[in-house]
Amino acid sequence: MLFDHKYLPNYSYDEYCQWEDNWELIDGIPWAIQNTKVIGHQIVNGNLTVIFKNALKRSSELYKSYISIPWKISESTIVLPDICIINKKIQGDYLDFTPILVAEILSPSTAVKDRNIKKEIYLNQQVKYFLILDPLLKKIEIYKILNDVYSPVAISPTNFIFTFKDGCKADVDFEDIWD
Repeated sequence: MLFDHKYLPNYSYDEYCQWEDNWELIDGIPWAIQNTKVIGHQIVNGNLTVIFKNALKRSSELYKSYISIPWKISESTIVLPDICIINKKIQGDYLDFTPILVAEILSPSTAVKDRNIKKEIYLNQQVKYFLILDPLLKKIEIYKILNDVYSPVAISPTNFIFTFKDGCKADVDFEDIWD
């Protein structure tokens, strides 16, 4: 190791709440979130939200999709997934329980963090499904926890059926996600 961990910043949720703009806090270390103006990112985010909203509405009133809602995992870790699906009511300003699905839409500035650090966080928190969407390559990767690891269950599908608790299923058509 080139330097000791004691030289890195270490912030808490209370400090995080005082910051302007969008940030994530991972193990006390702040990560700036770029307000992406990449059209592909915005299109995919909007399209995926509507796709999930419609698919969930057909199956269950309990499951909802949210865009960039803060998820407080601990006093030193707060993340903002691009999209998450939950099956409980949110009781405050942030999510304080594990979503059933999280989607991250890659951008050049977030790809490494999303594919590695956040993927590990989501696995440790037992998020059942983790989606990575790459607008530049027009590629979708769907991971599901199998034997305590994320295993790819579909790469760039045009359709996929997500199975959740309580018999809820979301039959998702990805055909028009990039338009």
